[in-house]
Amino acid sequence: MSSQGVLSHYKPYLPVTDKTPHLSLGEGDTPLVRANALSQETGCDIFFKLEGCNPTGSFKDRGMVVAVAKAQEQGAQTIVCASTGNTSASAAAYAARAGLKCAVLIPSGQIARGKLAQAFAYGANILAIDGNFDRALELTRELAEQFHFAVVNSINPHRLEGQKTAAFEIVDALGRAPDVLALPVGNAGNITAYWKGFKEYATSPRPSPSKGEGAKVSPLDKGGLRGVTLPRMWGFQAEGAAPLVSGKPIAEPHTIATAIKIGNPASWSGAIRARDESGGEISAVSDDEIRAAHSYLASREGIFVEPASAASIAGILKKLRNGNLERGQTIVCVLTGNGLKDVDFVLASGFEIKTLRAEAGALADALEIQV
Repeated sequence: MSSQGVLSHYKPYLPVTDKTPHLSLGEGDTPLVRANALSQETGCDIFFKLEGCNPTGSFKDRGMVVAVAKAQEQGAQTIVCASTGNTSASAAAYAARAGLKCAVLIPSGQIARGKLAQAFAYGANILAIDGNFDRALELTRELAEQFHFAVVNSINPHRLEGQKTAAFEIVDALGRAPDVLALPVGNAGNITAYWKGFKEYATSPRPSPSKGEGAKVSPLDKGGLRGVTLPRMWGFQAEGAAPLVSGKPIAEPHTIATAIKIGNPASWSGAIRARDESGGEISAVSDDEIRAAHSYLASREGIFVEPASAASIAGILKKLRNGNLERGQTIVCVLTGNGLKDVDFVLASGFEIKTLRAEAGALADALEIQV
């Protein structure tokens, strides 16, 4: 599917027409990998959805391709977004691909350098403001109204339409919906989109998109999900940026996980609806728990993610410690972004390389090998 991209593969499920440009960077079709160490430790069957394998390294590409294609279809010349990093990288890449101008508003000094480097390389006009993400989003709306720019944040419904396709892929890979979907929550578009996707894919009378004659049939076409319980949605926010947990906006959110450092989520109502309709929950994890989960993923599972992605794992491990994790469940954890987007996070944790003498003996000493 990667060669086709989201727009082609899932056209029957998306708001595209014959006039929608065929835009793609090969997004979607990301791996669903079994978590061997975490499954053994928890007694659950746990899988990772590796969204960092998308073209710009995050889940944002799924929705961005739809939003930018629709903006292009509607005659927009410039797209604009507010961003904590990943949205800016994705918007800039797809704007470049579509031949559009791109402006991104970011909270000054609060964006991982890897993400900024991407937006810069793709040619975006980067505007840093002396305010947080929520203020940047307000200004984005104002610019769009005054200058007829197309907003490509998740307030644009086309973004969520694209992001819901990850739920389709999970169902096709597992043959059914998982018992639980766990994911980080910042602006709350992703949890809203996944829930929308699971519900649509379970009930849609339309055939699943085909790759041609003899293609594998989706389990949904065989009634595989109809009448079966949909997954419980478990969302995890950082303690210092957990408005959905506290029930009120946070004026000055703070967390090491910059991608979810948002005090007033744009998709607030969608996230609450996903939580309540699914019988799930939205809870908070500390920065220390995020750090520990980040290290666990890399050292035990061989998967390098940006800090926000580790929030879902932090939540699972917290439930395990508290005795609140039922054994035997099938759980999919969404890992939203690649670790190379925020290498400073790792390097700041005490990383150091000492230069040794270019001799085997010195190397053996460093490795504590007794000759």
